[in-house]
Amino acid sequence: MCLDNFTTHTFFNLAGQGRGDVLGHVITVNADNFTPIDKTLIPTGEISPVKGTPMDFTAPEKFGARIDQDDEQLKLGGGYDHNHVLNKRGNELSFAARVYEPTSGRVMELWSTEPGIQLYSGNFLEGKVPRDAVYAFRTGFCLEPQHFPDSPNKPNFPSTVLNLGDWWPPAVLSRKDSTSETAVDCCTAGFRSWPCRLWVLAV
Repeated sequence: MCLDNFTTHTFFNLAGQGRGDVLGHVITVNADNFTPIDKTLIPTGEISPVKGTPMDFTAPEKFGARIDQDDEQLKLGGGYDHNHVLNKRGNELSFAARVYEPTSGRVMELWSTEPGIQLYSGNFLEGKVPRDAVYAFRTGFCLEPQHFPDSPNKPNFPSTVLNLGDWWPPAVLSRKDSTSETAVDCCTAGFRSWPCRLWVLAV
């Protein structure tokens, strides 16, 4: 038996490299609830409704519209760094999130079999990555399909137990622009490779 919670930590800026922050990106997350965090950024074990909070992306909203509000959860995370509880039944493959970048017209959709998705607004980006591009504060975002963080210590969270012979169900990441379609395979390292398929549609 293993405890496993595979995900992906890919950063995106749909405006393009070096095109500023992601606060103008418009995001929709198919989640009516989220898991509040404590001062160490670990979920408290609560599952709380997003309605009436800055965590509500059930309708399209800009990343930056409420990110600096006087909200305790935003202060704890330095912005968005929270697990959203996806609206779904079991481990069905279903729509999780959509991001639209108005200046480029690019759209990214994520469909997942996982019960949660971590929304991260690049609050700790202050360094360099390959090709000498500087990725500063909030110039990239992550959408991380996952089981809820700290699940082994939260009995009310979905189980992350992986028994001998079991396969972790895959997630599908779909990135869409407007015209021709290309598909590439990718995976994350772990106890067993976790397959996903990335669709890139060129503008």
